[in-house]
Amino acid sequence: MNNFIKELEQQNELKIITEEVDRYLEIAHISYLEMKKENAKALLFTNVVDKKNGIKYKTPVLTNIFGSEKKCKMIFGGEFENVAAKIEGFLKFKKPKTWSEKLEKLKSVLDLRFVVPKTVTNAPCQEVVYEKDKKLDEIMPILTTWKDDGGAFITMGQIYTKSLDGNMKNVGMYRLQLFPDNTLGLHWQIHKDSNHFFHEYKKAGKMMPVAIAIGGDPLYTWCATAPMPKGFFEIMLYGLIRQQRPQMVKCKSVELEVPADVDFVIEGFVDPSKTKLEGPFGDHTGYYTPIEPYPFLEITTVTSKKNPVFYATVVGKPPIEDKYMGYATERIFLPLIRTTAPDIIDYAMPENGVFHNLILAKIDTLYPGHAKQAMHAFWGVGQMSFVKHAIFLPNSAPHLRDYGEIVKFIADRLRSENILVSEGVLDALDHSSSDFAYGGKLGIDLTDAKPYSAHFDEIGDKEAAQMLEAKGAKIYLKDTPNRTLCVKLNRKVSAKELFEKSKNELSKYARITVIFDEENNDLDNPYMLFWRLLNNIDAKRDIYREGEFIFVDATKKGVEDGYSREWPDDTTCDKAVLESLKLRSIVYFDEEFLRKWQIVDFK
Repeated sequence: MNNFIKELEQQNELKIITEEVDRYLEIAHISYLEMKKENAKALLFTNVVDKKNGIKYKTPVLTNIFGSEKKCKMIFGGEFENVAAKIEGFLKFKKPKTWSEKLEKLKSVLDLRFVVPKTVTNAPCQEVVYEKDKKLDEIMPILTTWKDDGGAFITMGQIYTKSLDGNMKNVGMYRLQLFPDNTLGLHWQIHKDSNHFFHEYKKAGKMMPVAIAIGGDPLYTWCATAPMPKGFFEIMLYGLIRQQRPQMVKCKSVELEVPADVDFVIEGFVDPSKTKLEGPFGDHTGYYTPIEPYPFLEITTVTSKKNPVFYATVVGKPPIEDKYMGYATERIFLPLIRTTAPDIIDYAMPENGVFHNLILAKIDTLYPGHAKQAMHAFWGVGQMSFVKHAIFLPNSAPHLRDYGEIVKFIADRLRSENILVSEGVLDALDHSSSDFAYGGKLGIDLTDAKPYSAHFDEIGDKEAAQMLEAKGAKIYLKDTPNRTLCVKLNRKVSAKELFEKSKNELSKYARITVIFDEENNDLDNPYMLFWRLLNNIDAKRDIYREGEFIFVDATKKGVEDGYSREWPDDTTCDKAVLESLKLRSIVYFDEEFLRKWQIVDFK
């Protein structure tokens, strides 16, 4: 890790902040603003305090380590495609026919020796053993990110667990809330391996051992997020990428192992019969997740290096650090996607779709319904099953990262008949569905769709707004058959009633109408409108169609819409904290910058 920090400095990818900054909001806000800039830097905070409790930390805080494609490639030691090729080589192992092929396959087989962890006895992560009554927030500067968060959260913890019989091991990355009694809330989502292990221990009535590692080689952290098949220990992936056996050390008080060179280790047990109310927390969707019961860790031992560094990531509205983490994952796991959908040519998950809200895919269709079959394959397996919206395109479509051309390609071809509305599991962080972790899904099959034309009457933005008694309106995609009217309003009746009342008139001027809330939406900012749209709709409830006319409700939902859950607020920075940081010359911003990325509330 120290080598990585030196390399960041040498590559001009690190900014060291020596001014005094608070772990409460200040570090998170500085890191968040940095990620909105071009060429965002990793940040090392060397003078961290807790003003409220009068604590001055010796431990520095490191953020934004994955905050650019360049930094990610530094972590992976090269191009993502090289890692993908290694994975594909193992997935498509064929009998070699020539001596050169045999030698190449022999090398691949020999690479398998790197995936087996090696247990060591002396480890840097155990150089310091803390007293049992030492509070966790006295040992390490755990950040509070957002003003309405339920408390301080560890956001880059590697959580090590194992199955009840010990045959399967797992490392994942989940947020960890620090409670006042020095326990840690474990936000184990329903689809995670650690949660499956948890239920094994609960059924057996046994305490579950857990170890949380922070820091070390940044690749450990990425491996903890990797969407590996069930039963595959993610640390094995580390060995494959690094081409060296991961060195693990036995924990002091639980029967688990962690990487020897991490910076902090928190050990303890989970009582499966107990939960605590965890949250709220402003998560990577850009919205707060609600207060809900989750298991918690009772800490038995904390150890560290002599001079540790505390890793943290800051989540919220895009673009954020996971933009680049997600891109690396997308590129590396394309071969694994093809094991489920072998005719997939390529795919992309735009960051303002917060990854699980939208996937674009190119596919070679071989028979009628092929793309729809692939959609259901995506929705039925692994972490892809949490994708809400999937658009399938032919190989002739533009490059999937050329979003301007892709949008035009879709808008030139989309018809109502190309749309498939289904339902299924959703990410536990999704707030749009009426039911927790279950709701509508939208698939669009354009693999065989042809461009066409359509005629609309002309109308100005002001006139369009008046039709819906709206605060504002803007027409997008004017030169396509799917001319789109975006409107912001204070909705006083149900979306269905609004659709029925206005569909005949609206359809004269645009093929698609999307309504947004009046507050905190800028109709001249399509990047953030798209983020809001994908977060706020459930395809079964919020998309209305009449012939070729499509009406989409991207506003907040309430009881009148059949929505009984609490609709969350989106994450915004504390304006007073930002002004204080600006006054101290630690950050710089203007109102245009804040509005562009919706960093603070606005009308």
